[in-house]
Amino acid sequence: MTPGERVLLRDLARELAEAAALPVQAERIRMWRGLNRLSPERPMVLLDPQNGWADLVPDTDLRCGDPAGREIERRLRQLLFRHRAIPDDHPLTTDWPVAPVIRSSGWGVADTTMRTEARGLRWDPALKTHADLARLHPAKLTVDRAAGAERLSVHQELFADILAVRAVGVSAVRCGLTRKLIVLRGLEPFLLDLHEAPAFVHELMSFLRDEQIRELDFLEGERLLGLNNGPMDLTGSGGIAATDALPGADFDPGRVRCRDLFAWGESQETAGVGPDQFSEFVLPYQQSVLDRFGLVDYGCCEPLDTRLSPVIAAFPRLRWVSVSPWADRALAAGRLGGRYVYCWKPQPALICREHPDWEGAERQIRETLALARGCAISIVMKDTTSFFGEPSRATRWVSMARRLAEETAGRG
Repeated sequence: MTPGERVLLRDLARELAEAAALPVQAERIRMWRGLNRLSPERPMVLLDPQNGWADLVPDTDLRCGDPAGREIERRLRQLLFRHRAIPDDHPLTTDWPVAPVIRSSGWGVADTTMRTEARGLRWDPALKTHADLARLHPAKLTVDRAAGAERLSVHQELFADILAVRAVGVSAVRCGLTRKLIVLRGLEPFLLDLHEAPAFVHELMSFLRDEQIRELDFLEGERLLGLNNGPMDLTGSGGIAATDALPGADFDPGRVRCRDLFAWGESQETAGVGPDQFSEFVLPYQQSVLDRFGLVDYGCCEPLDTRLSPVIAAFPRLRWVSVSPWADRALAAGRLGGRYVYCWKPQPALICREHPDWEGAERQIRETLALARGCAISIVMKDTTSFFGEPSRATRWVSMARRLAEETAGRG
């Protein structure tokens, strides 16, 4: 980095520290802890721009030329944009985590995934025939502690007097086995396999389950897991994970275990698969992974209408459940009640298209708050692929959702 880039990054870090010191941050953290105890004061509101960040903090705003500095700058500018223009319930802190450097040998087949111009993914599946399954082998994982220490040193030297720079472990645990499966096999072949070659699907799911369990064993054994119950951690499907329920009562700060963490399970790729096949080909394999964790967040974009009962039965430590834009909101409210966090995802297309439907977006929020009255509600706007170059849309939606959530709380 040039001296000028270092000055820029430190100035941005100071702005973040000032924002993190505001009293509203502690209030937000307190309210998320209440929601995660299933004792909310009001519905919580969160906007996760995801790919929409390209409209909110475009590359043209970045001034660092150094690649590493550029990514640090991007992160700082995103947090500061959130502070200035996204008045949701996302807390900001001075925490600046630095992750370890972990390498994998892979499974013996090439990863062909690539980004498209439309911000999607495309790939050429490696398992073109059932015989190709024999090409897979367990991945070898290694940790490069020297590289991790060097990375930490760079961030400490840059920010240690401004932000709380610290080494952290792996804290985001996603059990999306079918996501990995379709990259290896392809979606259409997988759906045909369910009918024509069920034994092959079971064998592939067993391999993926065993690989995730092997990875978790490695992370625990090497002391590479990190807590994820903080105010800037996400549960998985979008909510803030701040909770007093984690870590466990017998927690040893020097050895984070899976049972001290939130974990996220989902199977979006099987949205068109019936409940019986889901219960046979997906759920048992996820159970083996997610049963190791202290709390579970389940679901993403897939509607869980026909799966709520088996999901609830499968995961005794379930805390968050995703209610996607395609889910039956009333059915979910009846099944979830106040026993789980009702994590509702509004339809992003209403505000992420050329001509936003603001009346429709407000009507949808009002309907959901009425249908889910009595639930512990989190409203999470995500999958916002584009704001069509209008950052003000993010501000407008959050302001509207906050107003309606506060009105709901006011009515008791």
